Amino acid sequence: MLKTLRWILTVSLFLALAACDFTVSTDTSGNNNTGNNNGGQPPINGGNNNNGGNTAVPATHFGVQYKTSGCVSYNGLPDSACTPGAIFADVTSAQVCVSGYSKSVRNVPSAEKTQSYTEYGISHHSTGEYEVDHLISLELGGSNDIANLWPEPADPRPGFHEKDQVENYLHTQMCSGAISMQEAQREIATNWLAVYQRMGGK
Repeated sequence: MLKTLRWILTVSLFLALAACDFTVSTDTSGNNNTGNNNGGQPPINGGNNNNGGNTAVPATHFGVQYKTSGCVSYNGLPDSACTPGAIFADVTSAQVCVSGYSKSVRNVPSAEKTQSYTEYGISHHSTGEYEVDHLISLELGGSNDIANLWPEPADPRPGFHEKDQVENYLHTQMCSGAISMQEAQREIATNWLAVYQRMGGK
């Protein structure tokens, strides 16, 4: 009788354990991160680590600044932790493709331009040396938010003059239906230089 009872209890315990779904973690780093909570650091964007070690911010995090000081642009690209890009969430491609749209929404006060220079540690500059540029241009649905602005140099080239060409190219592609507005925004926010090279620029 005792043997039978032990056998029944053993089988019951085995069946109960078999019904449980255990997940074994193979993370040996000592971190216990969930989701995108990466220890307070911005999530990594598939290799777009364009700032000499700065962790890049993915395009899905438009408008989220992870730094507001000590920003450093590198090789013609902004510090993505400071300038991830920002958009007008409700604007459509039909709206931005109407002539005069960009002029109607452009609103970057002097104080915001000054803030952009301060974030990048630029205290003095000559006329024409920099342009406080919209990373995602207004003509692609970008906004005037500080997260979308950075002091882009003219030199070394390609600089802000060449980026203007990329903005016009992507705008034409978008308005012709060749690419979506979301794709255009992602391309220019991730690495506008890659688009410039694809256009044949050097």
